[in-house]
Amino acid sequence: MVTATAAPARSVRALKAAFPLTLPVMAGFVFLGTAYGVLMQSLGLGAGWTFLMSAVVFAGAMQYVAITLFTAAFNPLYALAITLMVNARHIFYGLSLLKKMRAAGPFKPLIVFALCDETFSIICTAEAPEGVDRGMFMFFVALLNWCYWVLGSLLGVLVGGLLTLSTQGLDFTLTALFVVIFLNQWAKPGSRPSSLIGVVCSLLCLFLFGPELFIIPAMALMLVVFAISGKKLAGGDV
Repeated sequence: MVTATAAPARSVRALKAAFPLTLPVMAGFVFLGTAYGVLMQSLGLGAGWTFLMSAVVFAGAMQYVAITLFTAAFNPLYALAITLMVNARHIFYGLSLLKKMRAAGPFKPLIVFALCDETFSIICTAEAPEGVDRGMFMFFVALLNWCYWVLGSLLGVLVGGLLTLSTQGLDFTLTALFVVIFLNQWAKPGSRPSSLIGVVCSLLCLFLFGPELFIIPAMALMLVVFAISGKKLAGGDV
């Protein structure tokens, strides 16, 4: 028989298991979110628009790209195309998480909505401790990372409203985070083959298709290569 305190106790255990794993993400998201909020404030888009973009769109790279779209003549087809290119990687994320999502239960829609690069990385590499519900564990990983980004964005609006500072170069912070994530993966010998595949596929497609169109072909090529060499790379963090 399930007691009245069973559900809250399960939630607390899952939250305690998820929180330490998200601390590095918190450090990055608060900084990146703050930079994004400052940029939004500099365009005259205050807390309301910033909150809606971060809470509903929740796509760091695309939100930075959207800043450019806000300042140019609106072209819906271009906005759709660039959004698909920037976020096409989530298609492959979803395919690779099909098995893990079976344990998500009622939390599945919320995890899917809040899925981002960092949440995907944690869910793929970390297992729920013994006695912790897997679905609830994944849910709290996604929820915490979502909260970090939203709170960081709102903090940026506050900072941008109080201080007069130059926003030049702030949009590079997201690129810097991806470089750090790549270096952390490279530090693990088992991850190096998959990291090299990603670099080679990206450079090849960049050369063939150019900087504006290479993202989707690169992701598709990576998927093909990983599918072919999956067994050989099984020992690494693919």
